[in-house]
This record gives sequence, structure tokens and C-alpha cells, in this order.
Amino acid sequence: MLSGSVTAVTEHDHYFTAEPASADERRTINVPLAGATRTVQVAPGIFSPDRIDQGTTVLLRHAPAPPASGTFLDLGCGWGPIALTLGLESPDAEVWAVDVNERAMDLARRNAASLGLDRVHVGTAEQVPAELRFDLIWSNPPIRVGKKVLHDLMTTWLPRLSATGEAYLVVQKNLGSDSLQKWLGEQLPDLVTERFTSVRGFRILRVSRAG
Repeated sequence: MLSGSVTAVTEHDHYFTAEPASADERRTINVPLAGATRTVQVAPGIFSPDRIDQGTTVLLRHAPAPPASGTFLDLGCGWGPIALTLGLESPDAEVWAVDVNERAMDLARRNAASLGLDRVHVGTAEQVPAELRFDLIWSNPPIRVGKKVLHDLMTTWLPRLSATGEAYLVVQKNLGSDSLQKWLGEQLPDLVTERFTSVRGFRILRVSRAG
């Protein structure tokens, strides 16, 4: 892991900025992914640039194991811990990793390539084929982008679950996990949103097709 402190963002630079203003200083860190220690690249100007954040860690440890194959989505991929895990655990799956931060997407691509994950596809929302339906969505959604953007993300991507698909979303309780669960139930009546588990102040919400 990194020694010392890392400045993640500048005053005008957020992890959900398309082109971060902070210096693109690449570093390598060792992180636990899919049962082994892996070496990945990170940089300032992205989400959690020096470790796997706590919410993502909760999701990776407590969500059910992904299916052996299918079409998966990592919504808000950052440097790639979720997409990389899905690719490592389900090498026959097609994994799509979506973000808006160009630096984060470049890191995710490089990390996938370094781990030999040629079925991990990284890009913007517009680069994901419109006809795709997802058998699995894992996400640590960007709560701090604001409710409107967050709600737009949820109503755009969750309806693209396949008939038997499931989404697992990790949200910190004090950042509105329970209100998000209620809102999803009201706004997406064709889907069922329920609390899957609670761990260390985080909720994992499961979303699936009604009936």
C-alpha cells in the first residue's frame, strides 16, 4: 500500500470530474482482489486513490458470488476494484465498467489489461451498447454527486437488468441508504428493492425483477 498521505482532489477537482485538474501521478499499490493480492495502478483525482474504500470492501466481501458467466455492469468503476473482481471471479463473463472520470477509466483499462482480463470493457455510458441487458450489476454509487444525478443513474441502469438479473448496491446508512431504498421502490415499480444485509454502517441493497 502507499506510504504517507495522498491528496485525492484539488479544490476544483472531484472524482466525478471528467478531466481531473490534479497532477496525474501514477502509483502502484497492492490490494486484495478475488482472494489474492494484486498490484494495480492508481492516481490522484479519482475516487479512493490509495486503497479499496470501505463501502466497496463491504460489497466485495458480502454480496453473493457472481454467476460463472453473463453480462455484468460495474456502475461508477473508478480505478476498477469491482470490475476487476468480477472479471477475476467470472472469467467467462462480459464485464462493462462505466465512469465519467477519464483518468479513472484509463487506470481501470490498464489494471484490467495487467491482470489479463480481456473481457472487462471500460468506457462512458454512451459507449455501452444500448441493447445490452445485465445479469448482474454491482455498484458503490456516487452518492455525493447529488440526488438528481444519482436518481438519473438509478433509473437509467437498473431497468436494464435482465429477466433474472440482480443488482447489489452498497450505500452508507448515514448517507441515505434507507431513503434510497424507499425511493427506488416508488420510482421503479417493476423492480423489487430490498435490504440484503447491513455491515459496519453500510447497507447492501438488492434490486431484482418483480415476480
